[in-house]
Amino acid sequence: MNAPVDLFALLQATKEHAEAPNLADYDRFLVWFSGGKDSLACVLHLLECGVPPAKIEIGHHLVDGRESSRLMDWPVTESYVQAFAKHFGLKCYMSWRKGGFEREMLRENQKTAPVAFESEDGTVHEFGGDGGSENTRLKFPQTSADLRVRYCSSAVKIDVGARVLVHEPRFQQGKTLVVTGERAEESPSRAMYKAFEPHRCDLRNGKKVQRHIDAWRPVHKWTEAQVWAIIERHRVNPHPAYWIGFGRASCRTCIFSSPSGWATVRHYMPKAFIPIATYERRFGYTIHRTKTVDQLADSGVPFECDARWITIADSFEYTEPIIVDSWTLPPGAFKESAGPS
Repeated sequence: MNAPVDLFALLQATKEHAEAPNLADYDRFLVWFSGGKDSLACVLHLLECGVPPAKIEIGHHLVDGRESSRLMDWPVTESYVQAFAKHFGLKCYMSWRKGGFEREMLRENQKTAPVAFESEDGTVHEFGGDGGSENTRLKFPQTSADLRVRYCSSAVKIDVGARVLVHEPRFQQGKTLVVTGERAEESPSRAMYKAFEPHRCDLRNGKKVQRHIDAWRPVHKWTEAQVWAIIERHRVNPHPAYWIGFGRASCRTCIFSSPSGWATVRHYMPKAFIPIATYERRFGYTIHRTKTVDQLADSGVPFECDARWITIADSFEYTEPIIVDSWTLPPGAFKESAGPS
């Protein structure tokens, strides 16, 4: 006599199968890589799944662009990303909006700047900047899940990535899996994301141009403990922001920073804090709905940290090892992780 079928287990297995791609189907894996813990976990998970390093590409968006702006991001992030990619033998490409975040914020009766990105042959390509309408921002993005007002994510990350996928010829060849590190544990809205689906830039049935691109969030159901566990397993040295005490390795002056995050930047890195406060006064419009960054910092307490990590994070060259012999959790692990809802 056959055993009764466990319908719940069968449905769950079917659902999990639908949320996990067959990795053998893809010619390349593009990981949008911030340098933070979740993007680290994505790459390490691909490697543990047996994906050859030669098939993995790291794509990193330069929030401040390649010009002179240094308003938002950690200076060391680009070098840290490159060091990680080099250690694991991964291809690494940078992309950015011309003028970065600051130019976009300061737009006054102007169009959005073009997007630039590095190609396989080392050349830099530019697209956009000639379409759309002229308009004005002159204010910081707001701490909202709505990308129309939290424009930093859309203008210097999401749209930049889309331009790369649409205009880079290699994505018209074979199948591409775009990998990102959103996790359901982070927020109710992220919990609603699909773990696996066709990418918004997919055009596999196009008549003139075909792009077979899927999107996968491999750590979507992971807890933060699982994320740190895989990083520990590979003994990867986390981004310096975690050693200072931040729970996320997003921008140094991220609009979602907590009061203690703002207090830390103001205390240890005032040259990064002052321009933010100055722009708020200039615009007459704060990042937080009701408080200035100075008021937020006043209500926080600077993280206690080794001053050496402040120096490292504030530099443009990451010289620390990517792999450490003795791995320990950084102070920022399991701490406040203020971020997008």
